[in-house]
Amino acid sequence: MRFLAFFILIHAALIADPTLIVLGIAQDAGYPHAGCLRECCQKAWQNPELKRCAASLAVFDPDTKERWLFDASPDLKEQLHVLDSVAPRQGRTLFSGIFLTHAHIGHYLGLYQLGREVLGTDRIKVYAMKQMCDFLSHNGPWDQLVHLKNIVLEEIYSGEAIAINNQLSVEPLLVPHRGEYTETVGFKIIGPHKTALFIPDIDSWDEWEIDINKLITQVDIAFLDATFFNGDELPGRDLSNIPHPFVEESIRRFSSLAAEERDKIHFIHINHSNPLLWDSQTVKMVEDLGFHIAKQGFLIGL
Repeated sequence: MRFLAFFILIHAALIADPTLIVLGIAQDAGYPHAGCLRECCQKAWQNPELKRCAASLAVFDPDTKERWLFDASPDLKEQLHVLDSVAPRQGRTLFSGIFLTHAHIGHYLGLYQLGREVLGTDRIKVYAMKQMCDFLSHNGPWDQLVHLKNIVLEEIYSGEAIAINNQLSVEPLLVPHRGEYTETVGFKIIGPHKTALFIPDIDSWDEWEIDINKLITQVDIAFLDATFFNGDELPGRDLSNIPHPFVEESIRRFSSLAAEERDKIHFIHINHSNPLLWDSQTVKMVEDLGFHIAKQGFLIGL
């Protein structure tokens, strides 16, 4: 299947430590974007190998064969197929747990694949903040997943790490982001050797009570919101209604970090209009400054 050709496929036997797998790097709608006739998306319509899934991570523990998903994107079907190739499941259990950041469509819509119309899963733990748990419990069709016990909701709390097995823990961090339905969190994923930070959505680094520059120094790799490169890329739309830190702003903020700290930053959750998805010169400019663009299929040992 050409759509999957860009993924790095590694046999599970070669994975020795708990491993993080990047399953998607694009904004909620993926790349190419629905209805986009601009040059940015025409390349990907014409060449399926350029397609990118909505931002999502997975973690696999080769000792226990457990797998965890971070955000259930609309592209879950393709992402699950890739995960099965990289880190085959144990028996019929898809995931030992799914961690959700918030209720914008690119981050939880994939849960529908767990229902009776598709997989009919049995009691998959879904870890979410209180408002997110309430949202899933009291709104269809998600409440059917709860009623039929396709999923079991596990409430989590900002700043309180959860041990998910004897090697791994996850700490949710409340971040400021549009809260039409629920609060939003990012996650610290803490392994036996390394810690990863996953913040695909935030309104502004300035609004966050946590100093992002300091936090970067405390982790080993940071996947950070790069939805828009600057304020000029979506003519006719008021980006103040969909706030995100522009990549240009993030670069200025992070430029004060030492080179080894900038090297930890991988920009993720990239909108179709953002040249980091499709313009090699922009990618090179950002990489020359010491940063990275997250790569779909990337694996890192934790």
